[in-house]
Formats: sequence, C-alpha cells, structure tokens
Amino acid sequence: MLKTEHKIILGNSEQMSEVEDESVHLMVTSPPYPMIEIWDNLFGKLDSRIAELWQKLKVKSAEESKEKLVIEIYYLMHENLAKVWKEVYRVLIDGGIACINIGDATRTINNRFRLFPNHSKVIENCEKIGFTTLPHILWKKPTTKPKYKGKGAFLGSGFLPPNAYVTLDCEFILIFRKGDLRKFDQKDPLRYESAFTKEERDVWFTQIWDIVGTKQTRSEVERRIAAFPEEVVYRLIRMFSIKGDIVLDPFLGSGTTTKVAIECERNSIGYEIDENLSNLIKKKINFEQTSLIKKPWNVTIVKRDDRIKAKKGSRMVMTPQNYRTASYSSEG
Repeated sequence: MLKTEHKIILGNSEQMSEVEDESVHLMVTSPPYPMIEIWDNLFGKLDSRIAELWQKLKVKSAEESKEKLVIEIYYLMHENLAKVWKEVYRVLIDGGIACINIGDATRTINNRFRLFPNHSKVIENCEKIGFTTLPHILWKKPTTKPKYKGKGAFLGSGFLPPNAYVTLDCEFILIFRKGDLRKFDQKDPLRYESAFTKEERDVWFTQIWDIVGTKQTRSEVERRIAAFPEEVVYRLIRMFSIKGDIVLDPFLGSGTTTKVAIECERNSIGYEIDENLSNLIKKKINFEQTSLIKKPWNVTIVKRDDRIKAKKGSRMVMTPQNYRTASYSSEG
C-alpha cells in the first residue's frame, strides 16, 4: 500500500493558502446548498450581508421589494461559493477534475413556492472562472414521498391540476475540467494500477446513479449536515484520479472524502470551517487509533483562526480572519 499524506484544515476554504498552485489532481465536494434552510445561519456567518438581508425580509411589506431581497440573498450565497470554486481552479493541475455534488432547493418564501436552481448557478459561475463543463451525473437519492407538515405528501393540490409540483428526488454531480486533457507518461504504472473493471465502468459512467441503502449507515449528525455517502465519493475518486494523486475537499463535513482517499491510496487535503465537526472527522478516519498503530498514512490536523468554533455557554461565532495556526498529527 502506498504511503499517503492527509491534511485536514479547520478553516475557511475561500482562501486555501496552504495549497500550492496547480498541485491538486481532483476536487470532490458537497457544499452547503443555497436556500436550504438548515444552511441559512452558516451563510449568514460567512457573509454578514446575507444575515442583514434576511432581517430586512422580515420587516419589508412591499411584495416587489421582498422578491428583490430573496434573489439578492440567493445570488450572494452563490457569490460566496464561487470564491471557493476560484481557489479550486487555482490549485488544480492542468487537466484536473472538479466534482461538485449539489441539489436544487425548493422553498416557500413570501408565501410563494419556488425552485432555486443551484446546479445551474454553479455551472454559470464555474464557467466564468474558466472551467470546462463536462457531462454531469444525476444521483437518484433513496427517498419516499416528500413530507409536508410532518406527513408524507406530494406538493401542491393533490389530484387536481394544475397546481401540484414535481418532487425533487435527484441531486446533481457536476463535473468540470481545468484546461486540456491530463497527460501521463507512457505505461504509467500507477495509472494502470488504478484501472477499473468493465463492470465498474458500465455502472459508474452512466448518467443516472441509483445509490440506495446509505441513510441507515450514516449517523444522525451526518444526515443533518447532508453528508454524501461513501459510495459516491469512492466512485468519483476511482473515476477521476490515480493512486498517489492529491484529492481536495473544500467542504469536508464529516470527513468522508479523507476516509475514502486513504482507502483508495490517494493523498488528500480537506477544509472544514466548523470546528464542532472535528470529533466526527477524527472518529470517521480512526484518528486516535492511527496515532497508536503504525499505518501507511499520516494525518495532520491544522486549526486556523478563521474557523467557526463553539464557545462554552454561547453560540458559534466566527473568529477573526487571520492565519495563525495550530497543528497536530497522527503518524502512520
């Protein structure tokens, strides 16, 4: 098994100063989804303008003014994500691949139900940055009927046309490339070692993925933070990188990408702004055990001062954005 290095940075991935230009081969991530209610507070902490606009929305009375505020909030959320996509573009090698798992959002605001097409906004922003858009994957999630007021129901007016709504049961895995096709030395041994089987190719390179049986294996916290299943990450790492490559996840969450990168003999870098998830990450990658048992990988965790951290007896706050760091590692 290859010796691999893994760095986890507890900090804001809008600035990835620890990562050199053109040093990463693959980016795999699932960011917070704009206009999904559970992420409103996080976006508000990242950008005070967003928090202020939500407050204005509560006091505005004119319908037209409220609509403008909703669109402005949506655009600002994507503006903040685009800062990360710009950094990803900087650190990817020529021919490097970026995979972004994101879902569209449906939400009733101002008594109006609507769709927020997150996938199209990500494509728009990534193309402005310079990425080439490649064919995407539709991940059909294991869902039943949607819930309304705690009960299973389809959205709209039941069996009567025309005011019912289509249920969203797919998410997008958007795929982008930086520059031209990646080049390899002839008969590169690691590339050949990384080959997939015909059966894997036939399933993985179809556009619709029907991955089931993941919800039961994930913790309650992982479901709350919308962590994607290991199978999704495993396929993407195998499809778009080779052994020894560096895989980046700028929204590490519960640490799934790091765990799968270790198992696939890839190096990895992960950013997670919320320090409250650090114990979950360490548990997922067996950080404590790794420090006691000799392993062919090393994990380093860096705490940066622009992370969100929980203060005892108070709400989470964003610390000042500077770059003093503390680090500790688990030698394999």
